[in-house]
Amino acid sequence: MKKNFAMVLVMSSLMVINYSCGGPKKLESQNGAKEIALPLSGKEYSSNKEFFRAKSSGKSPDMATAKKIALNNAKSEIAGLIKTTIKSLTDNYTNQRSVANAQDFENKFENLTREVVDQQLADISIIGEKVLQQKDNSYEYWVAIEISKEALLNGISNSVSKDQKLQIDYDKKKFGELMDQEMQKLNNK
Repeated sequence: MKKNFAMVLVMSSLMVINYSCGGPKKLESQNGAKEIALPLSGKEYSSNKEFFRAKSSGKSPDMATAKKIALNNAKSEIAGLIKTTIKSLTDNYTNQRSVANAQDFENKFENLTREVVDQQLADISIIGEKVLQQKDNSYEYWVAIEISKEALLNGISNSVSKDQKLQIDYDKKKFGELMDQEMQKLNNK
């Protein structure tokens, strides 16, 4: 009997230790919230030194509408990312170059890059998509898109070459080097 009691005590202790030291656990916070893995969330869908990338979703009872919503959301996200990067890049560029009228250059250059980004968004590449049908028969569409740094840089250079004032202060090589530095920051995130 003492042997059985000791065995039960040892087994109970082992179960308590196993439970408290790393037995099976759910990914839940103390308030009961659960962690959810989002579709298209791998590193291959994140911006890096070669590509601006964004992902988003859209939900609708109609699959085509869900896709349109997702694409519009992703385009807005990627445009914001590009805008932030270009703003930082333009600031660095004008500080490193002796631009005659820096403020005028920055304003014109930012307007020009906005136009280029709008043109480039028409030619985005879809790099991933997933469609989920919900219990209510609506559709949740996930999409990941990308724009290459090189295509964006070429678009900017082509547009600058059409503006004589900007062309005077624009050095494609220097701008490209600074663009590489900004893209490397995205790669390191």
